[in-house]
Parts: sequence; structure tokens; C-alpha cells
Amino acid sequence: MSGAVTYVATLRCPDAPGIVHATTSAIVAVGGNILENDQFTDPVTGLFCMRTRFETALEEPERVATRLGEELERFSPVLRVRREDRRRRAVVMVSELDHCLTDLFYRVEHGEIPLEITAVVSNHSTLAALAQHHGAPFVEIPVTPETRLAAEDELRRVIAESDADYVILARYMQILTPALCAELEGRIVNIHHSFLPGFTGARPYHQAHERGVKLIGATAHFVTADLDEGPIIDQDVARVTHARTPNELVALGRDVERIVLSRAVKLLVEDRVALVGRRTVVFAQ
Repeated sequence: MSGAVTYVATLRCPDAPGIVHATTSAIVAVGGNILENDQFTDPVTGLFCMRTRFETALEEPERVATRLGEELERFSPVLRVRREDRRRRAVVMVSELDHCLTDLFYRVEHGEIPLEITAVVSNHSTLAALAQHHGAPFVEIPVTPETRLAAEDELRRVIAESDADYVILARYMQILTPALCAELEGRIVNIHHSFLPGFTGARPYHQAHERGVKLIGATAHFVTADLDEGPIIDQDVARVTHARTPNELVALGRDVERIVLSRAVKLLVEDRVALVGRRTVVFAQ
């Protein structure tokens, strides 16, 4: 369709007859043409999830969203419509390890992930030069037990001022309060250094080495107040043998972590992830 604008629409609602028909009717009504469609009904929750990519000559997202909303109103959906060329925005949080942040910068700058990193927030100054090298504002917010609430208020300010859609914890080594987790539900993602469930506490790769594990991995998940138990977006593993040293496991683990996080972020910013209770529906490419 010459001169067309591409949109991505996502919806989630209780399953019922007629949802797909209503969606396609609305898209036809705005002169649209469907390019891609994925749908799934979760048998546990009974929720219907759909992602539809379509094109139309209409350039105003509000008009397109209004037409879809009117047609789908009787299903009471959670409906989002986005121009595909409107990149998602994210605040990335780190501590002192740089591998995940570096990988995100690389993939964003090479067009692999349609994302704008609006700020890098850290509880240390270690990665300030890295952020500045890539043109991202760096905000250091130190955290102690006494200053945690004030630090989170500062974080809220950064998120609001940068108009961020998401918060990405790229090896941020601080626990967020339940209140902040609740506020950011469905918008905050963490990379965990194991194939959950796994070894808890400090030095997980050394624990794994001591136990003689044969697989190490990483898990990208939504953040909830239940530590490291949020809905999982992506996971991967690497096979190892008894011959690997702890330092070799750490290096291998870094590779898995950065790949899994970048893959999860790409899925998220392309609107391919839907929350259904404690699980996710992921419409992979």
C-alpha cells in the first residue's frame, strides 16, 4: 500500500466469539490491510491475546485507536495501538557490570532493537563514561537502607521526565520496594543470572561450580514484589562440563545473560509479550 503507515495493535480480554471479526472489521473500516496476525487463548485464565500488524493511509494513531476501541468495546479489552515507527523508550538501570548495557547499546545503534534508551540510572558511577560515550544521560542514584525510599522517588522522576515506556534492569544489584514494583507492573524487566529456579544469594556461578552443574543459564522476567519469581519472558542455557573453572562459567554466563536480555527487550518493545496471570504469552517472530 503506497504511502501507508504501519501500526501494531495488541489486545487482551476474556475469550469470546467475535473478537477477531470485530478487529478485522475495524481495520477494514479505516482502510487497513493486515500484514501479520498472532492470537492465543490461554486455557488457564481464559484470556484471549492478539497482536495485529497492519497498514493504512491514516496517519493519526488516535483515529485508528478510536475506531478499534469502538468496535471492540463490548469485549472490554486492554487495547493498545502504536505506530510502528514510534520507538519505545526505556530507562536502563545498572550497577557495575557492563556486559548487558553494552550489548543493548550495540543492538540499538545497529537497528536490531527498535528502542530509545532515554537514561542510564545506576547506584554507582562506574558506568558513567560508557553511557556518555553512547550519548545517553547518566543519573547516579546511590542507595542505602536509609535512603531507599528517597532514591526510588528520584527514579520515578527520571522515568517520568524521560517519558519512558519501560525500565530495564541490566544487572542492577538492588532490590526494589514492593510499592515501586506494583507501580511499574508489566513495565519493568530484569535479567537473572540463572535458569530459574536456581542458586540464590551471592556468587551463583561459584555455587554452580561447586555443585558440578552441567547447564548454566539466564532468565529475563517481569519484576514483581516476589523476588525473581515474576512472569518469564525469555530463557536460555549453555552446556558445561566438570572441566570449566568458576571464571569460565562467569564468562559464559555473561554471554547468555546479554543475549537473553536483548532478546527479551526486543520482544517487549515490538509488543510481542502479553501478561496472563503469572505467565506470559510471547508472539515470537
